[in-house]
Amino acid sequence: MFLIPNCSLKAVKLILILFVYLTVSNSLSGQKFVNEFLNIGVSARAHGMSGAVITSTKDGTAGYWNPAGLTGQTNPLELNAMHAKWFGGIANYDYFAITKKLGTREPSVAGFSFIRMGVDNIPNTLNLIGPDGTVDYDRVTEFSASDFAGIFSYARTIGRNENLSVGGNIKIIHRSIGSFGKAWGFGADIGAVWRGEKISYGIMAKDITTTFNAWSFNLKDEEKRVFQGTDNEIPVSSTELTIPRLIPGISYHDTKGNFSYLAEVNLTISTDGVKSGLLSGKNLNIDPSLGFEVGYSQKVFVRAGIGNIQRVINPVNTADRTLELQPNVGLGLKLGRLKVDYALANIGNVSGVLASHIFSLGLEFSPRR
Repeated sequence: MFLIPNCSLKAVKLILILFVYLTVSNSLSGQKFVNEFLNIGVSARAHGMSGAVITSTKDGTAGYWNPAGLTGQTNPLELNAMHAKWFGGIANYDYFAITKKLGTREPSVAGFSFIRMGVDNIPNTLNLIGPDGTVDYDRVTEFSASDFAGIFSYARTIGRNENLSVGGNIKIIHRSIGSFGKAWGFGADIGAVWRGEKISYGIMAKDITTTFNAWSFNLKDEEKRVFQGTDNEIPVSSTELTIPRLIPGISYHDTKGNFSYLAEVNLTISTDGVKSGLLSGKNLNIDPSLGFEVGYSQKVFVRAGIGNIQRVINPVNTADRTLELQPNVGLGLKLGRLKVDYALANIGNVSGVLASHIFSLGLEFSPRR
């Protein structure tokens, strides 16, 4: 795609990621991978449980996982943040959320979440070779490929017993590839949670409006000539669509003495027809995930999860498939108003993807007494 003489292996990886950005943005046939940064997930607690948290998340991170869960927030105001590095440290993922209980008749919570995933310091070698054929490294500049999302959330309880909660999200998405291309997108989610004494049920409908991204590209004439001279397609303005997904879940929670126990199962149901899914057909795919959490005195937590379960096709014999899954583990501490969580994701090194260390913080603001 770009001319990269004498570049490092890391620079090559960065350029390959940029190529994925441009390829996906330029082809509607790749729309099953649209806005994938919004599928990675937030909070180390959730990652430690492999994302199986649709019914059990009660803090500000529920604005991402299931906005209906926000009604479980016990404090007037909460702040949550996370930082993670993916793909061997190439991509940075940052998250911040603020949620506030509202003084209405029935308990309700409003919140805002911000997500950025970016690949920074990518070398731009489009102008490396001048019109006369000379190579000038001073022409090499740097740019970033970044994805941003702002999520506005609202949730409230329904009924006198307050067991049932509903919530929704409005998402504003902005994606950019340096000065070459930009996109704006909009979408919505809705969710519900019913909390029982020991068993809870939840459901999350993501991208119910079919989230769209409208791309526009701005390339100079000399940059277009480089694309043509290297047999690459020139990106053109296009629209991407993110198809809806349904995620039902069920959890069991109990307390015995100082110990608390939680187990949850989620099913991600989509119509992208991914053949590697555990349960997949021509137009239907079901991806299960399982999460577990054991707590002591509501201060120390140990977590584990299994997700990304796939049937991998043998490239030599396509009829032969092997089962792969991604195990995660995590730890959590609650120190007064401060929550500190850690997760080690992909400890099984599934499909050669590097393991990632994830940290997140939560801060609760208690009412004055």
